[in-house]
Amino acid sequence: MFRRRRPLLRAAAVGGTAYVAGKHMERNAQERAGAEADQNQRIADLEAQQAGNQQAPPQPPPAAGPSMLDQLNQLTALHEQGALTDEEFSAAKAKLLG
Repeated sequence: MFRRRRPLLRAAAVGGTAYVAGKHMERNAQERAGAEADQNQRIADLEAQQAGNQQAPPQPPPAAGPSMLDQLNQLTALHEQGALTDEEFSAAKAKLLG
């Protein structure tokens, strides 16, 4: 009787160990798959963000103010009306012309 129980006990121990090892390997594979899926999602999010940044329309140039000629004509008109003194007119013209 003892001889018969030992092979069965040994088979049960080997089978149980194999079962536990298989479960452990399955759990590790699921963790790796989850981590890989998370990493893939982060990469996809970054690629979408970069694509969104590249496809943004360029900003329109700022609205141009009055031309230099218009500004000079306005200064001349103010000077002729007496709103600007000769010194103020000269200073504003120098500032405008650079």
